[in-house]
Amino acid sequence: MQALDPKELEKVGSIVARYQGRPGPLIEVLHEVQNLLGCIPPAAVAPIAEGLNLSRAEVHGVISFYHYFHEHPLGRHVVEVCLAEACQSMQSQSLVQHVKQRLGVDFHGTTADGGVSLLPVYCLGNCACAPAVMIDGQLHGRVSPQRFDQLAVEIGVTAGAPRK
Repeated sequence: MQALDPKELEKVGSIVARYQGRPGPLIEVLHEVQNLLGCIPPAAVAPIAEGLNLSRAEVHGVISFYHYFHEHPLGRHVVEVCLAEACQSMQSQSLVQHVKQRLGVDFHGTTADGGVSLLPVYCLGNCACAPAVMIDGQLHGRVSPQRFDQLAVEIGVTAGAPRK
């Protein structure tokens, strides 16, 4: 586990200090730390836990439960593929296989060039237009493998990249 540098540790400490004494501040602290560092590195868990009088397991549990929080920086582009029932009923599994092959990564992976991260999502709220994909916060419905290829070209992905 890579340690936080002293400046990062100081910034994490100041975020935690602002929320100490407030009821249930963990989610807000995690959002601020991720916004600051681009992720919540494992080395930040202990100072957050200590500052909020929580166990490291409690902090890690929240980080791992919510799909929004990440322990490692994401790529420049983020592709989220819906895996909920409505999308599955509209053949999202074949789309998933195509996306993984096209990007050259599995879920929670990032292309070797740091260009694209692939994440599973369990509902994008676009069930009537399944299967759904979100790319950089923009929702797309009725995404076929061919439509995904068009969207990938729009963000600059021209071929699969080696797995990281």
